[in-house]
Amino acid sequence: MTEKSTWSLKSFMAQADVGKTVSSASSALSERLGFIPPVCEVFKSPFIRLETENRYGFQIHPSARESLPDIIDNPVEGIVGADQPDPAAKPSDRRLNIGIVFSGGPAPGGHNVIAGVFDAMFAANENSRLFGFLLGPDGILENNYMEITREKVDAYRNLGGFTMIGTGRSKIDTPDKMALARQHCLDLNLDALVIVGGDDSNTNAAFMAQEFFNDGIQVIGVPKTIDGDIQVRDKNSELLCAMSFGFHTAARAFAHNVSGLCADCSSDVKYWHICKVMGRVASHLALEVGLQVHPNITLIGEEVADFIDEERIEKAREQGTVDYTAYGMTLRHVSRLICDGIVKRAAAGKNYGVIVMPEGLLEFINEIQVFIIKLNTIIADYNQTHDTDFHSDFPTLDDKLDHLRRMARMARENHIFTVWNTRDDDLFNVLPPFFQEGLLTERDSHGNFQFSQVETDKVIMGLVKDYLKTLAEQGVYKIGIERGWYARTMEKGGLDPKTYGRALFQNFDTDDAFLLVKKSAVSVKTLKQTLAREGVLDESKDIPKPIDKIYKASMPKFKTQNHFYGYDGRGNDPTWFDCTYTYNLGRTVFALIACGATGQMAAIKNLEKDFSDWTPLGIPIAPLMHLEERKGKLALVLEKSLVDIEAPAFRVFSAMREKWLAAEPGPDCYRRPGPIRYSGESEDSRPITLVLNELGRQ
Repeated sequence: MTEKSTWSLKSFMAQADVGKTVSSASSALSERLGFIPPVCEVFKSPFIRLETENRYGFQIHPSARESLPDIIDNPVEGIVGADQPDPAAKPSDRRLNIGIVFSGGPAPGGHNVIAGVFDAMFAANENSRLFGFLLGPDGILENNYMEITREKVDAYRNLGGFTMIGTGRSKIDTPDKMALARQHCLDLNLDALVIVGGDDSNTNAAFMAQEFFNDGIQVIGVPKTIDGDIQVRDKNSELLCAMSFGFHTAARAFAHNVSGLCADCSSDVKYWHICKVMGRVASHLALEVGLQVHPNITLIGEEVADFIDEERIEKAREQGTVDYTAYGMTLRHVSRLICDGIVKRAAAGKNYGVIVMPEGLLEFINEIQVFIIKLNTIIADYNQTHDTDFHSDFPTLDDKLDHLRRMARMARENHIFTVWNTRDDDLFNVLPPFFQEGLLTERDSHGNFQFSQVETDKVIMGLVKDYLKTLAEQGVYKIGIERGWYARTMEKGGLDPKTYGRALFQNFDTDDAFLLVKKSAVSVKTLKQTLAREGVLDESKDIPKPIDKIYKASMPKFKTQNHFYGYDGRGNDPTWFDCTYTYNLGRTVFALIACGATGQMAAIKNLEKDFSDWTPLGIPIAPLMHLEERKGKLALVLEKSLVDIEAPAFRVFSAMREKWLAAEPGPDCYRRPGPIRYSGESEDSRPITLVLNELGRQ
């Protein structure tokens, strides 16, 4: 009997080393679970108290004051250490029942918020209880919860995702839902409810704080979103919260992956990698990835929206008119900018590269934004008027287009109907069907257009490919031929490089390292005509093989690979920054609850500075709210923060754009940020955008 036939899988699997090798408990996991984030200095004090920070103020919207009267005048509250308990406050070591819920998409570091709350409350009183509502706000509405134990917390420390208790996107936004949530919190005898989420979730936290105010149930919000669009400043532009948690990890995860594509494309020199990153409303992630990796082209939506075409304005002025389309880039203009970069790199022999764009880029383009606003209104009005669902009643694209055409006819016949007119319909029908379908896709639970469902990259790159084809036909888009390779190829074929060089290339007599075939040579036929015109070839003869080889090498083939970065980054294990940030946010949450605060957002000031300068505080949510259109109606919401194109980080990025395009001979400028690290500080212990903005203020 052979050795192979006596081998037993069952016996092999029973070996301890085999079990250890395939175990889910990797060494990296064990190290992460054992990592202990440092705490802010204030949390090392025997006692804590809240100190009103009167130097910060906000412009309060009248609607917010009317809707949230009991919490609208909350001040910013700093957390300070004390040697003795505050005699005027409730004892910080009293027994507490606290509920916590994750709301919206996951973001790296959420488990450490729970760990921070848990460690702080049990250090104060070991009889306290922490309840996690399961699968988001639905857990509150359905009274579906679990008690969070030390074993559970220890199993998830420093890990990504919201796996411990799950998350969901439901909103507690009606009187019936609010009453049900209130009753379930009372049934659990909760002293406080912690809502970890984005702008909508923190908005919800403010309304729940108002609703639960007279019941004595405190509500604290925690800023979570990988998009980085929760940033808080007071009315004097003093920065109170520089970044929501999860942003740094997601950006670093995307950057590491995009960096790999940079190495790939510069290795086989035949692909343009098109990288769409999450960021529906703001382009913070795209900007951070750009700074982390130095892709050849990075598009920032806020810059596109801010663009002013001075030439078109001047032309209109000369004609005595106003060209309103000169404000903000058109879809076609964006594609032309990309083409310009691609053509420049090709001329330097680099028919490859990496492009990064935010998923919400189209929202910043004027003509598209108009369509989105109009279609949002049409869909919301239809649902409200007919008490049904637009997408169910018009299931196919043709059904939806027929409905829009009927609306256009109604507008032509009756001027009362102005939402969708004939001009809108004509422009919309010029768009490719897949983009029409994307613009008409079902809105999310908040009534927002779902940009993640639209192939932004496909829309933009479709126009790019069309225009590159035109430029190739015009002889503008060509691959530069390395001068030395040209000479060697010609000599190997027995031809004199100089004799043919001036006839073949437009820049042969320059010092350029890469030679460009003349614009007139856009096909084999026109190449032969060009050489015949220059007197180096009889038009009746075949093109010499070396020249044919060189010509083919100059003709670009534009090949792309598309990538979307979003869900992978939001589920990534957190960086040192996010591990530490979220753990201290959890400690801040407990401090606010222990000291009696409600309607506040837990925050850490000075995130842009060294850890020793981090300052925990509570920011009032109600004064941050403003009116915004949701589902066709105005509603109070927390305002999102966009990329500031006047900030140092963006200005540095903009200044480096031409260098990072690297449209010249020589190596590219790609940066390798490396994998995510959590143990100890390193050069990326903070987002680069925060570092640059802080340096710009010094």
